[in-house]
Parts: sequence; C-alpha cells; structure tokens
Amino acid sequence: MTDYEKAVALWQQKQIATDADLAEALNGHSIMFAYHSGRIENDRITYHDTREIFEHDGVTSYTGDLRTLFEIRNAKEAYEFFLNAFKERHPFDEAFIKEMQKLLTQNTYDTRRWQLGERPGEYKHHDYVTGREETGASPEDVAEEMAELLEELEDVEDKNALTAGSYFHAKFENIHPFADGNGRVGRLAMNYLLVLHNHPPVIIHEEDRKCYYEALEAWDSVQELEPLRIFLKEQTVKTWRKRIMRLSWPG
Repeated sequence: MTDYEKAVALWQQKQIATDADLAEALNGHSIMFAYHSGRIENDRITYHDTREIFEHDGVTSYTGDLRTLFEIRNAKEAYEFFLNAFKERHPFDEAFIKEMQKLLTQNTYDTRRWQLGERPGEYKHHDYVTGREETGASPEDVAEEMAELLEELEDVEDKNALTAGSYFHAKFENIHPFADGNGRVGRLAMNYLLVLHNHPPVIIHEEDRKCYYEALEAWDSVQELEPLRIFLKEQTVKTWRKRIMRLSWPG
C-alpha cells in the first residue's frame, strides 16, 4: 500500500458522516489549509495571524495591511460555510461556488475592480487572464463554461474523487470565472468535492507553489491532467504524513 493509499484508507476508516465528524477530522488542518492557501498568492499572510483569527477571532499587535486581515478573516468564514455545506450536503453547484467566492473576497476588491462593476459573489464582468498561457474565459462565456463543468461532475464515483478534483481545479482555474480570488476558491471548492466523495482534503503547500503552477500550466497548454493529479497525490501524503506514520487516527 502506498502512502497515498494509506492516507485515503485512514480517512475512510473515520466514517465521516456529520459536520462535527468533519471538524474533528480536520482539527488543526483547517488553520494550515487557510494559511497555505492564502499565502500562495499573498506573502503577507502569516501562520500566527491565521491561528489567532481562527482560534480567537482577532489578532493582537497586528502591523499588516487591512486587506490581508480581511483575507484571513474571510478564510475563517469560508471554512465555517464549508462545514455547514457538508452538514446539509449542499450540492456542488453554481450557488455553492458563488457563495464561497463571496465569503472569501468580501471587503477585498480594490477600487479599480469596484469601479468596473465587479462584485464578490458574481462572475467577472471584464476580461482577466492568468498564468503563462494567459488563460481565462471571456466574461460572456463564463456562465456557460461553469455550468458545463459542474454538470460533468454530477455523477462522480467515490473511487474517482481525486481525478474529479484535479479536473475541476484545472478547468476552474483555466476558466478564471471571477474578478478575484480564483485560486483560493478553486482550492477550497476542490476540497469540498473531495470530502463529499470520501476523500481526504488536500493542503497545497505554499513552498510547493512552483510545482503547483507548473501542473496547472500543463492543463492550460496541452490539456494534460496527470501532472496535477500526481501533484495532488503528493500533497495528500504531505498533508496527512503524521497520521500516516502513526497508521491510525488519534484518540
């Protein structure tokens, strides 16, 4: 059994059925996910500030900028939404994606985007591209492309969870549906899809961002999914390594 297979087996042995089960299984990891996911695109985010906000809903002696503080606070609210959505088995649909984006980006849109009519929770109204390949669907095509993507994922079998998660993340980032927050939304939404299909969520570690971007670019340039799937397997092992080493869940 590979370490990746051990991580999946240990997660499934937990038999997570409720939001309380999920919160217990993610104990500690929710802070690490928010820290790494936020820091991939914002180096001003610190683990200390993230932990303070998640555990105490505030920070002391903060000297950073206000946008960074909002981004961390938003990550906490999005995580709470993540748990509640799992409790209600909210479908992986457009309403879910838009609400998650709204929570992750509220109070963080810059003046230029706001003046252009962009709003959290809405698909982009103007062209924004990303990555070496300058990818991104045109605003008039976003709704249709997102609807097609989400429809493709309606009947995923649990055994194909990682492939489905990889496919969603690659295509979502390629569509680039929002004016801001696409990376953070894509990573958290992918994890929701994974846990819905009894697969452990993945922390994409900020120190591995170069490999992460290269894996996404493999899809953008030649529609090759395997580099991202392999990368996510490796990150799954890295995320749950301590529990894999113990070969059992604590307590």
